[in-house]
Order: sequence, then structure tokens, then C-alpha cells
Amino acid sequence: MSFYVTAVVVSYNRAKLLNECLDAISRQTRPADRVIIIDNASTDGAYDVARNHSVGAEVVRLDHNVGGAGGFCAGIALAVAAADSGHADGHEAQSGDAQDTRHYIWLMDDDTMPTPTALEELLKATGQAAKANGAWPTVLGSQARWIDGRIHTMNRPRERSKLEGLRANTARHLHGSTNAYQVRSLSFVSCLVNATAIQHRKALPVSAYFLWNDDFEYTSRLLRDGIGYYVPQSEVVHKTRTFGSSDADPGARFRFEVRNKIWMLRFARRDFKPLEYIELVLKTIRRFTLTVIRAKDHTLICHYFNQGWHEGWRTEPASNTTVLAGNLQVIDAINDIMH
Repeated sequence: MSFYVTAVVVSYNRAKLLNECLDAISRQTRPADRVIIIDNASTDGAYDVARNHSVGAEVVRLDHNVGGAGGFCAGIALAVAAADSGHADGHEAQSGDAQDTRHYIWLMDDDTMPTPTALEELLKATGQAAKANGAWPTVLGSQARWIDGRIHTMNRPRERSKLEGLRANTARHLHGSTNAYQVRSLSFVSCLVNATAIQHRKALPVSAYFLWNDDFEYTSRLLRDGIGYYVPQSEVVHKTRTFGSSDADPGARFRFEVRNKIWMLRFARRDFKPLEYIELVLKTIRRFTLTVIRAKDHTLICHYFNQGWHEGWRTEPASNTTVLAGNLQVIDAINDIMH
């Protein structure tokens, strides 16, 4: 079997980190076949770093900052255009179908530093999953470590349980060199997505989320019926400012956490089975409560909670074409997928 991999990096005002990320991509033992960088209208020189880097990326500068959610929507849409050029074919495959080329899209932010074998290990697990299940996996994710070597808690998913709908006749674990196991959702910190599954399901991230929960919503949607694996042997360094889970005193970003989770509960209900949905509601209540309790400034965190709460119940996400309206190349790619 063979693979065609498009790496998509979303960047905003982190020129130094972007340069490190692209250095890491260029050092892969199994190089990406194509690299797309989505620049969210950076003002710190990140766009020039992207254009001048030796990795030879295609650089797309958006007309304004649409956050990680909009950036990944744009990047995925443009990457899928490569699949339309013949780099990928059908979604389901028998393990002996070795001559097919499969197109996968490798997603990350500019603060993600893949170790040299990160992509190689993801593709190894992809092949193992195809053989074990008789179908190509929809999403796979790497293990993220922080700068001091500790496993990053915000990026480690839980193993998929029976409650979360383990697909019948599929391998819960991939025994062998990758030690991968099935999960229900993944983050965009080194996330490998099947381009044909995207086309088949007409699925793109919700740009209106801007940031927070966009990856959770998107991968949960793809993995309701798809197969996804967490691959510990594929490692990246996630250079966040601090170590800890994503609910550790988020400040102003809490507004997006609250709004986007409510949007999920309102508009993405069909992506979860009934018991999953109940579990999501209970965990959301717990998460909001703990975030408020742990915050240093309770008055301020409650202010952001109220903002997100009102927006979540009184508004709904704008369409991807509305959010990205000023970027005609991206709009064309989105329309190709959705129609």
C-alpha cells in the first residue's frame, strides 16, 4: 500500500514557533508529500517565515484571523483538492489491496513539533488498522509531550468504551510496534485524517467555533461511525505556554469553551449516541464547575462564562462560507466538498 500525505499547519503570530514546526516537518523520516500553511493574517513576520522555509510549502494567507477552527477548515478544504487530483481513492479497502494510494491529511498548529518518526509511525498504524479491520481508519492521533518530556494531559484521549460505540468486528488495540488503541475523539495536535472520508461525509470543521472544541466536535463527528486510533509511538512536542489540562484557568478563552460546547449540545446532537450525549452533558457541567472553582479571579471567569452562555443559547454558528467569505480559493474548495 502507499500513501499521499498533505501536512496542514495553521499559524498565527508565532513566527519562531512556526519555523521550528516546519524544521521538524522537514526532518521526517517519511516526508509529507505536500505542505500547506494557513496564515491567519499574522503581523509578526510568520507569513514570510512560511514562504521562505526550505520545506517548500504552499502558503495561503487569509484576509483576517479566523482562529484555529477557520484555519483548519480552510486547510482541510484545500488539501482535499489534492485527493480530487487522483491521490486517493475509495474509503473501504481490503488488506490485500496493496496497490492503492491513500490520501491522508496531517493536521497541526504552529506550536506542534513532530519528532522525526511521527508521521512514519502514524502511517504504520494506518496500515496495521487497515489489515486488522478490513477498512481504512478515519482519524489517527499522535502522543503529545510537553517541553519537559511529560505527556501533555490536554491532548491525551480516553480509550473508546462500549458506551461510546466501539464498532463491531474492529480491533480495539493494534498489537505490534505501534501499540495503538481506539478512541472516540482526538485533538488537532498531529492528527491524521482520511481525505476520502472527508469527501464521503462532506465534513469540515465548524469555522465559527474560532477556537476551543473545534477539534473535539470535528473528530467526534467523523468517529461516530468511523474508526480512530491514538498512536503512542508517534510523538510530538506540544509547546504550549504552560503544562496542564485545557480547563486550567483559561481566562477570556472560557467564553469560547462555553459557547462552543453549548453549540455542540444544540446542533451536534446526532453525532453522539443517546448515552454518549447524556455523558457529554454531565461532563460539560462538571468541567464548567471545576473551571470556575479553580479560577484565580472568580468575578472575571464568571463574566466570560455569562458571555459564552448567552452566545451559545441565543446564536448559532455561521456557515463556513460566511466566515471565510473573503478568501475565494478557500470558498471554491469548500464548495467542491459540500456540493
